[in-house]
Amino acid sequence: MCGRPFAGLEPSHRQGRLCMDCVRWQEDDEWKDVLTKNRSVYMYNEWMKEVVALWKFRGDYAIVQAFQEDFRREFYRHFDHTFLIVPIPLSAERLYERGFNQAKALAELLALPIHDILTRHHLEKQSKKSRRERLRTENVFQFSGKMPLQDKHIVLIDDIYTTGTTLRHAAKVLRQAGATDVSSFTLVRS
Repeated sequence: MCGRPFAGLEPSHRQGRLCMDCVRWQEDDEWKDVLTKNRSVYMYNEWMKEVVALWKFRGDYAIVQAFQEDFRREFYRHFDHTFLIVPIPLSAERLYERGFNQAKALAELLALPIHDILTRHHLEKQSKKSRRERLRTENVFQFSGKMPLQDKHIVLIDDIYTTGTTLRHAAKVLRQAGATDVSSFTLVRS
């Protein structure tokens, strides 16, 4: 479901075709089937951690171009042009601080229409929180109401899938607004 490769994953960390993270999400009635699937281009490692930090936190926007070929190829392996592309938004404060939205930069690599239909309240950075704190984070997303979502299939775009909380919160808002299906596509799976 989340796209985590099972190679090298201990048997105790998976159940059938799901990793234990996905099992926990699916066992929770509030979150079951909110996010159809996630697919990621790369796995998180020390090298990728450095690259993402340079790009995202030190403002080296041009690094995104290095991902273009792999990002496009992997997107079209799992999705097609009929999906609405929705980048995970930043709060106004975070956008001002960073200077760009990394999820939108990734979405632009696909050369498909982008739908900015979510807004986000400002909270503490997810990267500063523990796993437990991330899982308990309140939903910071709102649907803008800019377009009807009935019968729409959506792909959320983000940089990193860590616990899945951010993507599921956004997916839940879009499902409540009428979206038929919400999946996600990220650059990295932690």
